[in-house]
Amino acid sequence: MNKHYETIVAGAGVIGSSIAYHLAKRGHRVLLLDRGRIAGKASSAAAGMLGAKEDSPLFQLAKASRAMFPALAKELKDYSGIDIGLQQHGIYKIAANETEKQELIERGRLYREQGEQAVWLKPEELQKREPAVSSHLSGALYLPNDGQVSAPDLSRAFALSATELGTEILEYTDVQGLIRQGHHVTGVQTNRGAFMADHVVVACGVWSEDLLGRHSIVMETYPVKGECFSVRTRRRLIQGTLFSKGCYIVPKSGGRLVIGATERAGTFDETVTLGGLIPLIQEAAQLVPEIVSAEWETAWAGLRPQTKSGVPFLGLHPEYTALSIASGHYRNGILLSPITGKIMADIIEGKEVPEEWLSTENLLHREVKL
Repeated sequence: MNKHYETIVAGAGVIGSSIAYHLAKRGHRVLLLDRGRIAGKASSAAAGMLGAKEDSPLFQLAKASRAMFPALAKELKDYSGIDIGLQQHGIYKIAANETEKQELIERGRLYREQGEQAVWLKPEELQKREPAVSSHLSGALYLPNDGQVSAPDLSRAFALSATELGTEILEYTDVQGLIRQGHHVTGVQTNRGAFMADHVVVACGVWSEDLLGRHSIVMETYPVKGECFSVRTRRRLIQGTLFSKGCYIVPKSGGRLVIGATERAGTFDETVTLGGLIPLIQEAAQLVPEIVSAEWETAWAGLRPQTKSGVPFLGLHPEYTALSIASGHYRNGILLSPITGKIMADIIEGKEVPEEWLSTENLLHREVKL
């Protein structure tokens, strides 16, 4: 096996796989490594919502990434044969009471000021669009430009498309450390030996901190555990995604509904608990009463990588040359995966990143501490 590559990407979740795919499209020799299986962790646990939040510093970046999905879905299907399950039926931000109604009406105004479509729906208008939704709600803010994908399928499609373009993938290959000459990174040491490269990208999600910490690189990231479950119904209950303060309900193909998600910061425990699921079940039943008759499918937990600042580390390391970091996307990994892959490929090739993306302060130069 050729053990020298142009780029090694550590981490084959949706972010690492997208980076490998975008580099491979440009003709780079890429090695994609993962300690487990492709998309085996947070990337498969995500519900796959494509919702750009109006109050996020990543709003413009998120909108640009969301716009890439229609063309990307066809492209990845052509390369990998995988349908990423893109659905563009919008997201309903649910108001359960008068206070939440006023909050969402104001948020709708902010969305529109930034050029987004946002429509306030009275309870009767919401029920006309989504008859299975409870009649006791106070309305919803409808965001027609938002959508969803199948997160596991998107992650696998990126990885398999990258292989079609020449990327090599090694699963169950634990990156144990960086190989350096002073402050210049030349490769990685793994449980399967050393692999050398002109450039190394760390995209290991919640495990990025551990790998970089072995070289005194402190990222100040932490895991946020999220528990979810899924059920199946005989008919499709809702078309668009429902998002309330207590849970979200994402309709998938085949009458499947994904319901999530809890938030527990600072733990690597991936067990599913009744204490986590019961409030989700209760909230889901308040939103869609018929859901109590659904057939139970499964439950799972994932660990989202969060940064202290709330924005991901994305770019070249300021002192270690030939090293890039793409981590800390938290709830936005699926949504930001297309644009992250493009940005990282541009950065590695020495190209300029558009100013409107830089203005979100999402590059890591001000964040990494040595």
